[in-house]
Amino acid sequence: QVQLVESGGGLVRAGESLRLSCTESGRTFSRHAMGWFRQAPGKEREFVAAISRSATNSYYQDSVKGQFTISRDDAKNTMYLQMNTLEPEDAAVYYCAARETLTLSSVFTTPGVYTYWGQGTQVTVSS
Repeated sequence: QVQLVESGGGLVRAGESLRLSCTESGRTFSRHAMGWFRQAPGKEREFVAAISRSATNSYYQDSVKGQFTISRDDAKNTMYLQMNTLEPEDAAVYYCAARETLTLSSVFTTPGVYTYWGQGTQVTVSS
């Protein structure tokens, strides 16, 4: 059974940074394309960033390009989201997601195609 656990959320001031981690249990991490999503109160869950199995491809929501960086460390079964210059509009619960794929370079931006989800980690940004 695959389990995803997010960590690294918290309360920061506008302009500060956070690094989120998503650690996967089991031995299948290297077969998974991964993604980050977020959901703010009263809003739908939205795509943030995705990374391919091989880590050669990544893709970002337009609003976070140049601000957030997604990465993965297969030796640690862990994916990261480095978030810089945070603003109040970045506040949300951040979720990581995984899906098995045969292709090394594919990234996925739609929540419905992901099989596994973490419980989420809260990011709060004060102005």
